[in-house]
Amino acid sequence: MAIANNKKAFHDFFIEDRIEAGLVLEGWEVKAIRAARVQLKESYIYWKKDAFYLVGCHITALPTASTHIKPDATRPRKLLLKQSEINKLIGKTERAGYTIVPLDLHFSRGKIKMEIGLAKGKKQHDKRQSMKEADWKREKQRLIKHTR
Repeated sequence: MAIANNKKAFHDFFIEDRIEAGLVLEGWEVKAIRAARVQLKESYIYWKKDAFYLVGCHITALPTASTHIKPDATRPRKLLLKQSEINKLIGKTERAGYTIVPLDLHFSRGKIKMEIGLAKGKKQHDKRQSMKEADWKREKQRLIKHTR
């Protein structure tokens, strides 16, 4: 069950591989995510000191959040990955020119997980081609619907 999607990632990148990762979250963040108060639009993932971090993900605190903490909506959040996955991602980003983008936030057996994608950037003409294909699919569905 998806909580938040990053549609912009599919528009700007060719997604070649997908990996599910856990997140290190605080209690107020979990409550806010369960209430769907999260946005992945401008977020990205970077490597720092033996871990990957999610940056730019905006989680809006609930008004009933605890009074003794100050919620930081865009703090860097550590991703939990297996060492083999980390090594694979580092190798691809450093050698092959890939980038790592967050794709969606979802529940998996009661836990909040993030699907990240190993992606290559699209050029402007690639984006136009993708939009043409999407328009054609939409038009084709419309034509099929009207002929019935």
